[in-house]
Amino acid sequence: MSIQILGISGSPVPNSNIDRLVLQVMQASGLEYEFVKLSHLQVGPCRACKACVEDNICKVQDDFPELARKLQEAKGLVIGGYTPSGVVDALTKAFLERLCSMRHLNNLYEQKNVVTIISGLSKQARELALKSIATVLSMENMNLVSQLSIEENVPFLSAVEDQPVWEKATRSGKLLGQFITEEIECWLDYE
Repeated sequence: MSIQILGISGSPVPNSNIDRLVLQVMQASGLEYEFVKLSHLQVGPCRACKACVEDNICKVQDDFPELARKLQEAKGLVIGGYTPSGVVDALTKAFLERLCSMRHLNNLYEQKNVVTIISGLSKQARELALKSIATVLSMENMNLVSQLSIEENVPFLSAVEDQPVWEKATRSGKLLGQFITEEIECWLDYE
């Protein structure tokens, strides 16, 4: 059986809060999923070469084309990033930039259901990053199911399982599963 949800983590930290929350959302969906850690791949930013305009295929030689294929086959996406300098991290941003290659002829990601996750020290930075990601997803005509915010602390001793966002992730995963199986129609939930 092919995957129904692709989970992407922009965190380079092994078994990070982001990783665990992405996995929790996908597990709660009850659907087949695959987890991808961007720090284990080579995905650079969009180079604006426009070579994808004719066929919706990014020509940059890195790991993005394989991710694009997986996302095209999946019906849902869970993407998690963090805010190391007040904005979304470079790995997650590069991935989001590369999504534009799939919308020139026809939007190949249109109507994908998405849950977004962001972590960081500053609530304001987390909110800004979630808005930024929502804008990208809107440009791709994806359905934003839920946005989740992990409150990090120094020295990162607060496990995500002990935060209220853990239960929200479980609910978001169930909703994502229902949207994908068309039990309910998609709506926007800023959590």
